[in-house]
Amino acid sequence: MKMPTVLGVETTKGGELFQIHCAGCHANGGNIVRRWKNLKIRTLKKNKLDSVEAIASLVKNGKNNMSSYQDRLTPAEIETVSAYVLQQAENGWH
Repeated sequence: MKMPTVLGVETTKGGELFQIHCAGCHANGGNIVRRWKNLKIRTLKKNKLDSVEAIASLVKNGKNNMSSYQDRLTPAEIETVSAYVLQQAENGWH
């Protein structure tokens, strides 16, 4: 599933959501709680989280130390931030 990036609107919104809800633990795709559970493409692939759907499921439901965000974000926001994470991972978090 590809997110539309008309004038970068989805990317911008995804970045904003990431900064608000995710960057506290995952700044620049890292992980301050568990270093090996980062958002780098190699780690996402290794953990079978290299699709928007897989990332969205993790964001929605949480797992282990990661909280569920289904009560804080709408389904559209979860999909948008998940697409942003995958895009950033594929681009090396530049």
